[in-house]
Amino acid sequence: MSKALHFRSREPFWLNFQQLKLDLCDVFVFIGVWVDEIVYWVMSNDEVRASKYRSHQHRGGIEYQIGITDKNISEFEIYKTPANQLVKVILRKGRGAARR
Repeated sequence: MSKALHFRSREPFWLNFQQLKLDLCDVFVFIGVWVDEIVYWVMSNDEVRASKYRSHQHRGGIEYQIGITDKNISEFEIYKTPANQLVKVILRKGRGAARR
C-alpha cells in the first residue's frame, strides 16, 4: 500500500528515476512530489555518471536509474534547485557539458 507523505515525514520512501539514457542527455531534472512540497534536482550528465546511486536498469543495457530515498536524500541537497531557477541552472549545466 502506498500513501502520500509530507516532505518532513519520517516515513521511508523511495523515488526511483528510471530509463536514464546517459548518451542522449546533457542535463537531467528529477522531480519529487510530496503533499506539501515539490522538489527539483538538476544534475548534469557528468554528475549522474559519477553518482554512487546510479545503477544499470537492465543487464548490459544503455539505461540507468537513480534512487532517492529517505536515507540518501541529504546527499542530493547540492542538486536541489528552486523552481524559479530551473532554466538558469539547466542552461548552465548544459553549457558545461557542451564544453567537454
